[in-house]
Amino acid sequence: MRDFSRDHRWMSINTITLDRQGDLPTILEACVRHQVRAVCPWRHQVQQVGVDRAAKLLRDAGLALSGYCRGGMMVADPAHRQSARDDNRRAVEEAVTLGAPCLVLVAGGLPQFSRPGSAPSKDFAAAREMVAEEIAHLLEFAQAAGMPLAIEPLHPMMAADRSCINTLRQALDLCDRLDPAGDRGLGVAVDVYHTWWDPELAVQIARAGTARLMALHVCDWLVPTTHLLTDRGMMGDGIVDIPLIRGWMETAGYDGPAEIEIFSERWWREPMDKVLSTCIERHKRAV
Repeated sequence: MRDFSRDHRWMSINTITLDRQGDLPTILEACVRHQVRAVCPWRHQVQQVGVDRAAKLLRDAGLALSGYCRGGMMVADPAHRQSARDDNRRAVEEAVTLGAPCLVLVAGGLPQFSRPGSAPSKDFAAAREMVAEEIAHLLEFAQAAGMPLAIEPLHPMMAADRSCINTLRQALDLCDRLDPAGDRGLGVAVDVYHTWWDPELAVQIARAGTARLMALHVCDWLVPTTHLLTDRGMMGDGIVDIPLIRGWMETAGYDGPAEIEIFSERWWREPMDKVLSTCIERHKRAV
């Protein structure tokens, strides 16, 4: 297992962690100041400055990418399904322009939440089947573009509104169904916040192996958790054994960055430099 205690060469910052403190250029400047080597930009931040300018900013800063967040939200009614497909194709194109190693996919839940304006439904099985159909459709486009897709399972508390893919087993079952040989660029992003509770996590990480493990996202689970989306903890402040999960990932062949992704009203109120300094310190001792 890699030793993170001496420096932060393997740390990446998911730019949502600093979303309230500044725009993408400001975030990238701060990352350079703190000698961060990699980032994972979010689409809304990229779109604010334009994808071509964002790509230039990343190149000029010498920053690598650990991924691009995000595509997905694929569940829609018939009237909105084509617009969802078009949006995901644009996400692939943006990821290619930025030079991302993968596009992270958050599948979507029920249609009225995944694509606002869609007719309401409670058919969860249909939502999961639509995700499989839409990933299969997107995979053709992404493979031609040379952009790997990483399915990110989300905690069951987000099943209705954000993702009906809630375990690593479900995500890998989709991978095996749509890319049985493992040569089409379909894999998974493992976020400790969403997966720490899963009793099958170690087994499924081993099942994924090097080809399927495309990203590792880290933060912590606070007790009590006061908000379903925006109360993630800084690593070391909660109950997740992050080094244990990272060890499983590395044993299975993962050698990429540990990407810090924190949705937090608390940390969004802190100065950007303080957040980055804390991320670096916690990356060394709690990841």
